Amino acid sequence: MTAPVLAARGLRFGYEPDRPVLDDADLALHAGRRLAVLGPNGGGKTTLFRLLVGALAPTAGQVLLDGDPIRRSRRGLTQLRTQVQLVMQDPDDQLFAASVHQDVSFGPVNLGLPGDQVRARVAAALTALGIADLVDRPTHLLSFGQRKRVAIAGAVAMRPRLLILDEPTAGLDPAGVEELLESLAELHAAGTTLVLSTHDVDLAYRWADEVAVVAGQRVQVAGVEDALGDPALLAAARLGPAWAPAVHRLLDGLGLPGRPRTAAELVATLTAAAEAGTRPAPRGAG
Repeated sequence: MTAPVLAARGLRFGYEPDRPVLDDADLALHAGRRLAVLGPNGGGKTTLFRLLVGALAPTAGQVLLDGDPIRRSRRGLTQLRTQVQLVMQDPDDQLFAASVHQDVSFGPVNLGLPGDQVRARVAAALTALGIADLVDRPTHLLSFGQRKRVAIAGAVAMRPRLLILDEPTAGLDPAGVEELLESLAELHAAGTTLVLSTHDVDLAYRWADEVAVVAGQRVQVAGVEDALGDPALLAAARLGPAWAPAVHRLLDGLGLPGRPRTAAELVATLTAAAEAGTRPAPRGAG
């Protein structure tokens, strides 16, 4: 595997002396991968994200961009934030301009880009998030889901290599979650490396390539099957098991093919088996 775009090595940080939130935490974020970050409330997920984008300074350890330690100078942090963007859970923590266009254009304008490039970036970001029709709307009149998309569009307009989203599906209805995931899939297909935190283990299972569990002041990374099929690891993060690994074991035991990651895929698997007249037979049966 190639060197990570962004990496944390031995991070230590606490908001109070002698009470670290993270201690000797490591994480490597590789280009093109989708990483889901899980953990209990107050376990350090948001703190980890803020450290990765330079909003917090670790008391020990390093954050590295393309293998080089981040410099906490204005120039060093600007370089980091042009390549790595963080979208917080509550969009109202990030939206501040009167209109959608003004808000999404803020980052590109501060990069010193000419007007035509700013307009092109805003239009592309709003289109990517499916909200081009909102360009002239006042931000305070938007729904919660629309404000979430505008906040993400503001980050996308910076054209980062790595986009980190803190609980992006929190507060959205099921249709809003699916629409957001479709937009993220398009961003990923266009080359953006994605990291998101969530408490939804089923969402993590169907979406991610890897899972990072933040618990006990450390970060543990594993493949999706290994992480979400590990009851002890999930218990440490105060999470229940995902349903899909158990379903896969059941299908294997019945001799049925398929690895469904969503309810719709499970229905399709069972429907196909029924139409083919497949008779479930435990493995090893004569």
